[in-house]
Amino acid sequence: MKLGMPVQLAVEAINTGVALADPETWEVLYENPRFREWLPETGDGDSLQARLAGLDGERARSRLARGRSYRWGTQATRGARTIDIQVELRIHDIEGELYLVAEASNVSKQKEAEYMLDSYSRMVEKKNRDLEKEKERVEKLLLNVMPRSVYEELREFGTTAPQVFDEVSVLMLDFVGFTEMAISQEPAALIAELNDIFTAFDRVVELFGCERIKTIGDAYMAVSGLPEATPDHANNLAKVALRMRRYIERRNQNSPHQWHARIGIGCGPVIGSIVGVQKYVYDIFGPAVNMASRLEQVAEAGEIMICPDSYERIRDDFIITPRGDTDLKGFGTQPLYTLEGEVRKDR
Repeated sequence: MKLGMPVQLAVEAINTGVALADPETWEVLYENPRFREWLPETGDGDSLQARLAGLDGERARSRLARGRSYRWGTQATRGARTIDIQVELRIHDIEGELYLVAEASNVSKQKEAEYMLDSYSRMVEKKNRDLEKEKERVEKLLLNVMPRSVYEELREFGTTAPQVFDEVSVLMLDFVGFTEMAISQEPAALIAELNDIFTAFDRVVELFGCERIKTIGDAYMAVSGLPEATPDHANNLAKVALRMRRYIERRNQNSPHQWHARIGIGCGPVIGSIVGVQKYVYDIFGPAVNMASRLEQVAEAGEIMICPDSYERIRDDFIITPRGDTDLKGFGTQPLYTLEGEVRKDR
């Protein structure tokens, strides 16, 4: 096919491969140098379909017959470099004659940009997933050291205000002879056991809607009645204490290390607040905390000591033995009681 000289020069100079073919046979009638370079002739004759190896000819012809164009991607070798080629086929009327026009464009830079964009998107998605995982990890860690409502206040406002809780019960527990055990026993095994015990305590505390406040060495502190007021705070913590003791007794039956806990339960007002700036710790202060600490100190191994206020609140539901009057630092002489068990009620 012959083109006018100006048209031919213009077509040969552009950086796009152009070919004209018979719309029936797809025989190439004209091609510019760029098209010939990217999509050269094959041994199967000068058919456009033979040059476009892998092209779905049936689908392409169907689209062209409906007056639509057809796009197809392939690759071409240019020296030692492989380039991405996009070919667009369409039927075009040129001076009253219908021709199959094939335009081949180098889309390597576009592909590279798409690949970079896709890689960046994947990188951003991965960073977002990692950030979300880190956020969940931090949230889990913070929830281990403070109640959820306090954490949510800290997350929303960046700070928390100390709160006064008028009626709560506080449990203090430690193990008799732990220091001697730590010196005489294998440290790693001993700490592993202590971790198992505290993990079991956490489950019991959570089961009865209480909060573990902290552990210090072999000491364990839990509270009922905060951050949400709980009318049955004394009952809940008494049940926790009994189950803690029962767990220790059962564990001792099959453990080479014998653990003996003493527990004190105080009742009354406390102040709850986050302490520290760089390392957050949620702690409670007040008479109920001091009372629980004093009771734990005077309790014997395996004993659960409760204060008069706790006794008045739970005496109808639990088996309690009077311990007698005892002088407690900061509280004077107080009648104390030992919690023995729960009262079985007929269903």
